[in-house]
Amino acid sequence: MLEERLSISNEKLVREFGATPINQIKDLPDFYTFQKGLIHSHRDFDKFLKALKNKEKCAIVSGFNASGTIHLGHKTVFDTNLYFQKEYGIPVFIPISDDESYVAGKVETQEEALKNSLALAKELLAYGFDPHKTYFIIDQIYTNIYNLAIKLSKKVNISEIKATYGYANEDNIGLHFYPTIQAAHILFPEEKFGIKRTLVIIGPDEDVHIRICRDIASRLGYEKPSILHSTFMPGIDGAKMSKSKGNAIFLHDDKKAIANKVGRAFSGGQKTLEEHRRHGGDPDVDISCQYLSKFFLNEKEGRKLFQDYKNGSLTSGEVKKMLSENLIKMISEFQERLKKIDKKDLDKTIMKNEKD
Repeated sequence: MLEERLSISNEKLVREFGATPINQIKDLPDFYTFQKGLIHSHRDFDKFLKALKNKEKCAIVSGFNASGTIHLGHKTVFDTNLYFQKEYGIPVFIPISDDESYVAGKVETQEEALKNSLALAKELLAYGFDPHKTYFIIDQIYTNIYNLAIKLSKKVNISEIKATYGYANEDNIGLHFYPTIQAAHILFPEEKFGIKRTLVIIGPDEDVHIRICRDIASRLGYEKPSILHSTFMPGIDGAKMSKSKGNAIFLHDDKKAIANKVGRAFSGGQKTLEEHRRHGGDPDVDISCQYLSKFFLNEKEGRKLFQDYKNGSLTSGEVKKMLSENLIKMISEFQERLKKIDKKDLDKTIMKNEKD
């Protein structure tokens, strides 16, 4: 099954790196990402939940790369962050890694990285983050973050970085130092505001970065950040969704592009309509069925979709049309909100160095 192939990284975190399956926590939040298996495992999420229920100060840290742009694969993380922000009123800190994008060669210049960061911040506000409870950390602007990174750097050595990331002596020093900057991003709410309970929601491939941060935290007396691991959602071709593979649906896509991408999406249907009506399709590998059931339909509607597809009463073309309509509605509404975000909205959410 498609989900089984994509869950290999998640299973490895549990099997080899000490993560805990999310289903071992009782009373999980009543939110679709938890109910539909889009969150797979965790580290200390039970402690974060307890702190929330005890009305302790909590925060979320959720980074974004300055070379990227928002696509459907980010929906699980963004929506879960927004759930906690709206339900509990907690602040969300969003580091946009303009410096990492530059030292890793993902952008040509620091100016390009900064321009991308500002555009992303605007898009994230349009996505729905509360401008009064959201704080963007763009390192070229909030350069004070480097002071915290220097403080943390004494508790991690080059051997750890090379063993964790596979960097060679020939790789630039910026790459070797960046893990301490990322740790500074994550520990910033505690350092600056005394918020000891932070949650970071990530894909399974990003866990290695947070393990470094948790090690540093324990060595310096900070609280270890809690972690939630999302599951990978496949791209339209069934592989991991990513910008580089061209298999993602972006929030800047127009209606035609969305319809074309959905039309090319991997199908679980039969070769001909006659065969499909007779034998039915496989919704477990059909990308349109997966997107609809995970992101747009409630549990009852999802079960009916799968049943109708399996018995052949619902065709691949009909499922793709349904998905296309839902995506166009969601993305068109996002694009309209984006037009209304102005410089004033942006300025009050971007962290700036404190004046003497």
